[in-house]
Amino acid sequence: MTSPAAPSPPTYDEVVLGRRSIRGYQQRPVPKAVIREVIELAMRAPSSLNTQPWNFHVVAGEALDRIRAGNTERNLAGVPDSREFRGHGAYDGVHRERQIGIAKQLFAAMGIERDNKEKRTDWVMRGFRQFDAPVSVVVTYDRVIHGGDIGPFDCGAVTNALVNAAWSRGLGCVINSQGIMQSPVVREHAGIPDDQVIMICVAMGYPDESFPANAVVSERKSVDEAAVFVGFEG
Repeated sequence: MTSPAAPSPPTYDEVVLGRRSIRGYQQRPVPKAVIREVIELAMRAPSSLNTQPWNFHVVAGEALDRIRAGNTERNLAGVPDSREFRGHGAYDGVHRERQIGIAKQLFAAMGIERDNKEKRTDWVMRGFRQFDAPVSVVVTYDRVIHGGDIGPFDCGAVTNALVNAAWSRGLGCVINSQGIMQSPVVREHAGIPDDQVIMICVAMGYPDESFPANAVVSERKSVDEAAVFVGFEG
């Protein structure tokens, strides 16, 4: 009797088109070996002149719990945001419309009514707690190149590769800037040295398929809206 064949790995199209932002996780540990494999795949991302400025601080267990607690307590106490990347202020116009659109999708899935302040506050708190994921990957870049746009651009490329690589291995992620709002807390408990700049964090773990928001697929603008083709016939 022959053993059943192992399932084929997902194709690139299946990963890209199937991936969703995961905001609810199973509380089962993620093997370190799997995370190493995901990071190794992600680091095939392109970078300017092959400089590879990125670093990954993978946090779990008690250290992550301390980050969650410190992030939540400081935000509730009104401590100002200390994220280390540059912001641009509030969104406006079509960007604000898209922001509102995904919020409506998520709140509808979770049954959060417009006037239910308690549920809305709880949702924000989940973000501060990095959505209670069992793993947080804090992406940093080398401070020696701080001040330009290339380092953050390269970190964006590797972060996109990270979430897709994770999905290909059965792991879900959500890129989460709320989780690093209090950078001193993250820096202390993740052991991030001063010669690195905190760019973003990625919550990671096995998706909880019963969590309603995990089924949400964000709406995307069309190729015709996004792309201009020059020099083509037809």
